[in-house]
Amino acid sequence: MKFRIALDSGGELPDELKNCEEYVSVPLTLTVNGVTITDDGKMSQKELVRRIAEDPDVPKTACPSPQAFYEAYDCGAEHIYAITLSAELSGSYQSAVIAMNMYLEDHPDAKIHVFNSISASVGETLVLLKIKEYEEMGLPFEEIVERTEKYAKTKNTYFVLDNLETLRKNGRLSRMKALAATVLKIKPICYGTDTGTIGQLDQARGINKAIVKMVGYVVERVPDPENRILGISHCNCADRAEIVREELLKRMKVRDVLLLPTGGLSTIYANDGGIIVAI
Repeated sequence: MKFRIALDSGGELPDELKNCEEYVSVPLTLTVNGVTITDDGKMSQKELVRRIAEDPDVPKTACPSPQAFYEAYDCGAEHIYAITLSAELSGSYQSAVIAMNMYLEDHPDAKIHVFNSISASVGETLVLLKIKEYEEMGLPFEEIVERTEKYAKTKNTYFVLDNLETLRKNGRLSRMKALAATVLKIKPICYGTDTGTIGQLDQARGINKAIVKMVGYVVERVPDPENRILGISHCNCADRAEIVREELLKRMKVRDVLLLPTGGLSTIYANDGGIIVAI
């Protein structure tokens, strides 16, 4: 096998790649309403959304173990890559690096690299597709790593939340603020910072106005969109995601569009009705 890409389950693996040996998802662990769930895609998005809504406490997540990443690396591929959630948001990156060092102890000549996506969800997926593109071009390992690291730093991620319950439950939004936001239908427009943390760009009254504002920020801030893939992931709102796609394509030309439902980890944090855009 020429290459293997291990993507933690914070990112969504497109259906057409799920049965290809070159691509593997390394699952996080989710705890929702007291039940531990392996984030392997077997639970439907709708079922997970229902369980999250019923959980009086904040759902908990745990990153993959170094052993889980090691097993993903141990495949005999010439080039091995891992892509993880932002190192500022999860311990997944550190776990993948520990596994890489373990693997290099056993295989000193291995060509292996771990990418901090500085993102999540479809933002991670776009990093995977960039590696795939460069591998198919036949570029040397070192050049693929250099180019992909540069891409990860220039990619931008934005999201709009319709349901603020997860933010309330995990203490990032007080009960009073969450209540006021719900009553007034205030929706935050957020983005991934250059360091991989989450910032709030703006807010709007109502989800439709929030989406319009988010689209404006995406169009205003993206460099050379015609050379980029537009990634959109959604939590239980396919129609809304299609509207976002249409509105963005009215205002800019892109190389391709990827539209995916959120996986388990992103479903917990985006919550019902959330939209994530990466480009």
